[in-house]
Amino acid sequence: MNKQKLMAQLREHEGLRLKPYYCTAGKLTIGIGRNLEAVGLREDEAIYMLNNDINETYSKLRYAWSKIILLDDARQNVMINMAFNIGVAGLMKFSKMLNALALEDYEQAAKEMLDSKWAEQVGERAVKLAMQMRTGQFQ
Repeated sequence: MNKQKLMAQLREHEGLRLKPYYCTAGKLTIGIGRNLEAVGLREDEAIYMLNNDINETYSKLRYAWSKIILLDDARQNVMINMAFNIGVAGLMKFSKMLNALALEDYEQAAKEMLDSKWAEQVGERAVKLAMQMRTGQFQ
């Protein structure tokens, strides 16, 4: 088997789509003919995508709020976790929390997190992340 030639041929025949679509057989598909309904993703593929998503989220977050680099790892992770969930633009709407973080007032930042529609929507996730923000300890 010549894998490189086969890959090129399959890419030509199947096409490359970076967003899910329905193939001619009506199956949800992505990439170069990956049938998501029959095959789905392997765990290593999901972890690979998660790693890329974390890196992209952190990069966008650093651009939107450069003070993130001043936070310790536990608190940076809270910010990335929230941005992963609601997007960087959504996180930037937490202006009172961001102001508290700029003042290193982690107690107030945690309170602002919990006093939000987001906290109502995500429940226990918000409680754990607020505790992590408050203490600087991973939950």
